[in-house]
Amino acid sequence: MTDDDGYFGEPIAARYDDPSDDMFQPEAVDPAVDLLAELAGDGAALELGVGTGRIALPLSARGVPVHGIDMSRAMVARLRAKPGGDAVDVTIGDFATTRVAGEFAAAYLVYNTINNLTTQDAQVDCFVNAAAHLRPGGCFVVEVGVPELRLLPPGQTAVPFRISDTGWAFDTYDTATQAFSSNYVTIVDGRAEHRAIPFRYVWPAELDLMARLAGLRLRDRWEDWKRTPFTGESRQHVSVWEKPAR
Repeated sequence: MTDDDGYFGEPIAARYDDPSDDMFQPEAVDPAVDLLAELAGDGAALELGVGTGRIALPLSARGVPVHGIDMSRAMVARLRAKPGGDAVDVTIGDFATTRVAGEFAAAYLVYNTINNLTTQDAQVDCFVNAAAHLRPGGCFVVEVGVPELRLLPPGQTAVPFRISDTGWAFDTYDTATQAFSSNYVTIVDGRAEHRAIPFRYVWPAELDLMARLAGLRLRDRWEDWKRTPFTGESRQHVSVWEKPAR
């Protein structure tokens, strides 16, 4: 990842906050904030990839001091313009390596943001960075999907996830490298516009090993923020790794 806005510059930031999107609904936001506030307790929280503040702002409003890291100035500008935005400190930088002052009770990555790190090395660095910011007994929380490779029949590399009269969206996978991309085709005035964002998918067991390399240990894993049990049929997970107490 570079030190510019990357794939989340002004064109994406301008339309990122969609109040009709499920991710912005109270039933999606409130359980996440509930759990993170519980884990933070009397301490501070660090959000890696804070974006426009979907989680950071309501968590801050609960009385939890929140610091965010993000490389997109366009996204962060929108966070700062919102009510309460001045209460969330933000450092511009790559959340896999950028260090900030202070010690945190909880660090977290939500909504598949770990996949924005497109190499295994970068994902490992992210765990090391999160662990370095945690106080003893602190927790690192990641919300991410389970790779949907079961949807791929032999010879197929694409999985559609949205189809409408004005466009369609699909993911493409490279199972040899774990690289995948989300592709969006939009019809504007009869012409097709294409946008692709690269990611790297990662397995739960792989994340557990990254955590061990960073000195963390798995404490909990659920299917969602409401602590639904995680099973072999779960399509996503919320995992909590703990830094051992001194």
